[in-house]
Amino acid sequence: MKLITAIVRDSAVLPLQEALAEAGHTGISRWNVIGRGRQHGIKVGDVVYDELAKTMLYIVAEDGEKDDVVDLIIRTAQSGEGNPGDGRIFVSDIAESYTISSRSKDGEE
Repeated sequence: MKLITAIVRDSAVLPLQEALAEAGHTGISRWNVIGRGRQHGIKVGDVVYDELAKTMLYIVAEDGEKDDVVDLIIRTAQSGEGNPGDGRIFVSDIAESYTISSRSKDGEE
């Protein structure tokens, strides 16, 4: 299994959640984050905003679904070709997972 962490613009969250659900990926965790990436914030007039609001999403996918989920995130969250600030995707391996209510490991009921 893979943990896909996506940090995206707030405006991309609803379309992304809808696209993921349509593709069968209904399990998602999200929260608001503040930070900056390569763009080092934005300048409006004389004011520099070096930390910007984004949303971080956690999606767990089977190994064979990883590429499809990453592609879906990119297609949905990209505001234009090469625009900075669209976000970042990280993919990690999940060694184990447990369902708290049933004490089952890795989804085994």
